[in-house]
Amino acid sequence: MSDFPTKARVVIIGGGVVGASTLYHLGLKGWTDCVLLEKNELTAGSTWHAAGNVPTFSNSWAIMNMQRYSTELYSRLGEEVDYPMNYHQSGSIRLAHTKERMEEFEHARSMGRYQGIEMEMWTPEQAKERYPFLETHDLMGVLWDPSDGDIDPAQVTQAMAKGARDLGQKILRFTPATGVTQKEDKTWIVHTEKGDIECDYVVNAAGYYAQRVGEMFKPYGGRTVPMMVMEHQYLLTEQIPEVEAWSKEHGSKLPLIRDVDVSYYLRQEKHGYNLGPYEPNCKAHWIGDEDQMPDDFSFQLWQEDLDRIEDIVVDAMARVPLMETSGVSSVINGPIPYAPDGLPLMGPMPGVANAFEACVFTFGIAQGGGAGKVMAEWIVDGAPEWDMWAVDPRRYTDYTDQDYCDQKGMEVYGNEYAMHFPHHEWPAARDKKLSPVHDRVIAAGGVMGAYNGWERANWFAQDGDDTSEEATHTWGRSGPWEARIKEECEAVRDSVGVLDLPGFSRFVVKGEGAAETLRGLVTGGLPKIGRINLVYIADNRGRILTEMSCMRLGEDDFVMITAASAQWHDRDILVNAMPATVSVEDVTTTRDTLIVTGPKSRELLAGLSDADLSLGWLTHQAATVAGKPAHLVRVSFAGELGWEVHALNDDMPAIYDAIIAGGAKPFGMYALNSLRLEKGYRAWKGDLSTDYSLLEGGLGRFVKLDKPQDFPGKAAIQNEMQQGVKKSFVTLTVDAGDADAPYMSCIWSGNEIVGETTSGGWGHRVNKSIALGMVRTELAKPGTELEVEIYGEKFKAVVQEDQPLWDPANERLRA
Repeated sequence: MSDFPTKARVVIIGGGVVGASTLYHLGLKGWTDCVLLEKNELTAGSTWHAAGNVPTFSNSWAIMNMQRYSTELYSRLGEEVDYPMNYHQSGSIRLAHTKERMEEFEHARSMGRYQGIEMEMWTPEQAKERYPFLETHDLMGVLWDPSDGDIDPAQVTQAMAKGARDLGQKILRFTPATGVTQKEDKTWIVHTEKGDIECDYVVNAAGYYAQRVGEMFKPYGGRTVPMMVMEHQYLLTEQIPEVEAWSKEHGSKLPLIRDVDVSYYLRQEKHGYNLGPYEPNCKAHWIGDEDQMPDDFSFQLWQEDLDRIEDIVVDAMARVPLMETSGVSSVINGPIPYAPDGLPLMGPMPGVANAFEACVFTFGIAQGGGAGKVMAEWIVDGAPEWDMWAVDPRRYTDYTDQDYCDQKGMEVYGNEYAMHFPHHEWPAARDKKLSPVHDRVIAAGGVMGAYNGWERANWFAQDGDDTSEEATHTWGRSGPWEARIKEECEAVRDSVGVLDLPGFSRFVVKGEGAAETLRGLVTGGLPKIGRINLVYIADNRGRILTEMSCMRLGEDDFVMITAASAQWHDRDILVNAMPATVSVEDVTTTRDTLIVTGPKSRELLAGLSDADLSLGWLTHQAATVAGKPAHLVRVSFAGELGWEVHALNDDMPAIYDAIIAGGAKPFGMYALNSLRLEKGYRAWKGDLSTDYSLLEGGLGRFVKLDKPQDFPGKAAIQNEMQQGVKKSFVTLTVDAGDADAPYMSCIWSGNEIVGETTSGGWGHRVNKSIALGMVRTELAKPGTELEVEIYGEKFKAVVQEDQPLWDPANERLRA
């Protein structure tokens, strides 16, 4: 082939809507020497049989951003690339049967308003006016989204492909990637039957084949892509005269209906209906030896199975009786990939240099436009505009075996429209990673949550407490946990508590040049030997990439400790930064951690340990506890006198037993969250994210611009310091009602949105509702009165001094 490209900047594997969008957006950013490989025709996978709905609604800030961008792109794309497209922004009516659903809608509406999406809350009567065929007698209310609609999946994919080709990009159809080879300089050779292509970057955009393509990268540090494939059916009805008459009268399609409490969407298709259910008794595919994924399933479907969705069809007919007047014309039953949380995998491929993932899209048409933008920014600029941790492939680590993926995928599909309440834990595929004292925590009443696969106690129930799933179906703070959290916080305040914290991510960084390399990586200084401090790593824009605790054991010998969920994210940062003389060893799974904290913690440990407990705050030492070797670190995320006790897994049961016998009360993650809010301590990927710069985040004291090292983001931070920050981190006390501020609640000044909350909860030591957040800098002055919107209702909030609400001088910590 004379025109076969042997070199490219980027090779994208997969020709669905996401692959085409990524290619198009790379071209828009000026990278016009990229290649897309497709094993069959474009759209041959999930794209070709997709329903093509394009909602903006989401409870995820990142996903809403991505979907909003898709709607904006699709509305102009046909003209932009000169390709005719059918895109109907008919709007959607989302039905609420319960108060809790209304509250969910209110929060989504608030987030949408902040992003410029003008959603509205309607009464059932207003919905009936817009949609006369709708039964509304049992509804509490409706969310109207005017930007919702549908698009032809093949057309939007071909439009972006045309746009990419017009920019100079190449698309090779019927050219499957057969393998990859990484060269010494970390660039790639992508192999095909037609020849090899050398490139700088590779993108796995292979849809439901992504796991198979991912196997090619295993020799270079990759892992099995965490995903599975679901069977998704939707049915099309015959034409209905009343629908045709309404459309002709109004010059548009009927709004799309989503009955989320029943779990289906209903959309006008020509002059009939398209009904798409997400049934609880769902079916997975290609998950066993007798049901292997074929080499090629292009443009293929499975046999229909209407018995599985019969109940939902009957409900939809009762909701829109007009449906009963028409027969079913066809049933589409095709494969849709699912990640364990139902969100796609987008971003750097874990453990593999210069490789990216843009795959496992359950709602690829809705997210495809935004996905291309995000991927192009990640590849070209090194980071996307928005913090995209919600979809980052590194959010999953080694616990996601195929059993986990299959169980979670089915759970997500069967609860596609479920509400994600703050105290609810999903039950499928649990107990993947257990602490060495897990049995003791359970015996003490631990009600568990999963954190990067690790089981941790959220709170400790007592006899008679309701620990059912149903009890957690509330947005409010009140529940059987509330009194127990208060007791746990009071024990830490007045006496001593112990929290078992398995899964703390730990990396031993040692070797010649370790200290100097870290100085060139972090924004601030390193601790002296025997001490520990917080360090921050910025991206090139000066935004908050991550936070780590840096414990120094020797001149070039460090232990870097970070959040459980950050394990693979921060591992990649450290590994990519270190020279050949420095090793990075992940020792996360070999050790456990206890937080022992409260005014009586020194007294308790003195009877168990040979440690020098007079050593000051932010120090660490090797010692024995209960006769076992351990490392004691004088820090406490709870904001009281305390130590972290780090020990090998085999030694921890004896240590834990001795601490409990010494009078420590077990406390859980909910109490810890309450305690840290009172101290203004930031949580990773809530308060600390790449949506904010270090200066906006109030972390200027962790930045040393006078050090000689040119750390990432230094120039951007210097520039921002000269220009002044536009947003500032604040602690607010809120006159809240029954619920505390969730993530991304709007902060108002008068009739204007001036910021957003990044976390919120009740502080049991100060007896107040607390929100951490970002506001315009001129409003960050202590005493400024603002309002926080919580599930549709505004509550007075007051900006506090830039210091902890509890123990502002840190006297208790330093005691």
